[in-house]
Amino acid sequence: MKKIAIMTSGGDAPGMNACIRALVRYGIYREYKVYGIERGYAGMISGDIFQMYPRSVSDIIQRGGTILKTARSLEFKEASVRAEAIENLRCRDIDNLIVIGGDGSFRGALTLHDEFGINVIGIPGTIDNDLGYTDLTLGFDTAVNTVLSAINNLRDTNAAHERVSIVEVMGRNCGDIALYSGLAGGCEYVLVPEIQTDFREVAQKVILSAKRGKTSNMIVFAEGAGNKQELIDTIKEATGKTPTVTTLGHIQRGGAPSMVDRVLAAKFATHAIDLLRKGEGAKAVGIKDYKIFSMDLDKALEVKKVVDAELYKMTQQLSL
Repeated sequence: MKKIAIMTSGGDAPGMNACIRALVRYGIYREYKVYGIERGYAGMISGDIFQMYPRSVSDIIQRGGTILKTARSLEFKEASVRAEAIENLRCRDIDNLIVIGGDGSFRGALTLHDEFGINVIGIPGTIDNDLGYTDLTLGFDTAVNTVLSAINNLRDTNAAHERVSIVEVMGRNCGDIALYSGLAGGCEYVLVPEIQTDFREVAQKVILSAKRGKTSNMIVFAEGAGNKQELIDTIKEATGKTPTVTTLGHIQRGGAPSMVDRVLAAKFATHAIDLLRKGEGAKAVGIKDYKIFSMDLDKALEVKKVVDAELYKMTQQLSL
């Protein structure tokens, strides 16, 4: 009987457990033995590998995080350590690996394929939505809804105290969380790392909104969009108001996955198993125009993530 190992790597994302569940159950349905690797590449190195069964994934579809846990492994960059890791798969006759993670996790999987010939499939799992080849990554929808819920709650206090409020969200290199939550939350300004913004323009917009009778303003700020303190100081100097800052941090990674992420997890998982059944190796699974597809893993990693300029323009046009 053929064998598959699955692992989660890098930052956790809502929907990873739903994906693990689907991989285990569909893999067994397709007559594979399925193994879990704990703590990503670190667990592969240390041999934390165990067989999984349908009951192993009971009652996890609604849970955030990952039951396989996740960790970062600098050791994996060393060729000798990778050889040890692959031996832990080979001694169990495992020649198929499915990795749920982001860019770094995919690159690790591709290295294993190139160096040792193991079949690898990458499933995009990261709240940042920063993989350019796919429209959506697992966990992004849930993270945006978490931010949106926070924005909705903050609006009540914002209006009561007539405040300028800054909501800082994750997005060091990719501003999709800020962009989508800002648009959906009706925020007055959205700041993303891909588009340079003069903070004086933000301050002037706050002034103009006050002249129109608006007594509170909501600004969504991706963590990579510039110097936060400079933004605060610029707004204070121009308006006389000191903005309040709410940093959501790792709360964006947790929580029960949305319907979108649960369904996406099932679709990604079944497609990944079917690719292995066809003998495909070194592939990345994704979704484009609402259709699940796959492409060569090396090609997927070459696709640059580009900010949706039209969507960004829309946030400005609708924030009068």
